[in-house]
Amino acid sequence: MSTPASGLSAVPDPVSDPPRPSIAERAAAPHTVPVPTAGGLTWRPWTRQDVPALARLLRAVEQADGRDWFTSADEIAESFDAPVFEAAADTLVGLDADGTMLAHGWVERYPTDGASLLRASVMGGVHPTRRGEGIGTELLAWGTARARQALAASAGDPLLDHLPGRISAHIEDTSPAERRDLLRAGGFEPIRYYANLVRDLSVPVPAVGLEPPLRLLPWSDALEDATRLARNDAFRDHWGSQPRTAESWRAHRSHFVPEWSFVVVDESVEYAGSESEQPGDVTVAPGTPYVVGLHRAERYEHDWESQGYSAGYTGLLGVRREYRGRRIAAALLTHAMHVYAADGVQYAELDVDTDNPTGAPALYARLGYTKGDGSTLYSIEL
Repeated sequence: MSTPASGLSAVPDPVSDPPRPSIAERAAAPHTVPVPTAGGLTWRPWTRQDVPALARLLRAVEQADGRDWFTSADEIAESFDAPVFEAAADTLVGLDADGTMLAHGWVERYPTDGASLLRASVMGGVHPTRRGEGIGTELLAWGTARARQALAASAGDPLLDHLPGRISAHIEDTSPAERRDLLRAGGFEPIRYYANLVRDLSVPVPAVGLEPPLRLLPWSDALEDATRLARNDAFRDHWGSQPRTAESWRAHRSHFVPEWSFVVVDESVEYAGSESEQPGDVTVAPGTPYVVGLHRAERYEHDWESQGYSAGYTGLLGVRREYRGRRIAAALLTHAMHVYAADGVQYAELDVDTDNPTGAPALYARLGYTKGDGSTLYSIEL
């Protein structure tokens, strides 16, 4: 299972809105971050060799928080290759005298190319046997301070200096109340709500077709960047979205399933290439099929036993804004459900912003999806 990203914010009108102060002033970053001292643990950054132990720690933390799905070792490992990642500055692990990992922290930073919002996310947890010692409070203070430093680093860049900023933390509805209290005490407030939806594939799935010149195609390497640009256009009006660069688009794919993923193209369009669509982006050559919709799927098989069912997970579903209302999303999603079922999977699953502007929740309800659980995004707005 995956969690939604955070991000979109309105860009100020330079005529009616005065410019914001510099991000350095708003972030108020400390010169040094406060390494935790509670619990008598020894702290150091993550290393690649830590991945198996980190996976065991995260599972213990997540299980104690009431989750039935867990962060895999593959997901942790791929963070080291993310477009913006510096383990020495952005990660911590706390060890006892025997070298056992008992707490972790990570500040995830995001690419700023084409951004309308500067973002950093704070993540972390404490082993259930060591809670109540103040470790989590100090770990959150470390993460928030490091996030402020990361955002303040954009100061002086004329394209970034006056953008809004956000420090976020994402928690599941199953998390203990103490987790929410900790975030509020740290200055975070709930800002967005998400629902995890499931659909029983033993119930007949409708077939939704497309009228020419629209055509559904398998996911392919040749259409990767054309699909990325379709995603960027589709999500421009979504709260929680920032444009994906070619590098960030290909990151975090340890559970991506190409054979469960599809695109829709408009065969009537002579596509002029990405340079005409997004000046400066030359990743898509003229004559490439024009992608107008996409479904990108993921498989979290390590969670199936704890969840009690197998599932195909829709990580991304999007349609270019000028193509909405032509059943493209329904065609992609129902096709994926048929493919899941043919592979013996029991459920289809996805997450949705409860305030999604496209009417997606209503579409999912019509197709038989029901809510399983949910999550909340907390933030400090800068």
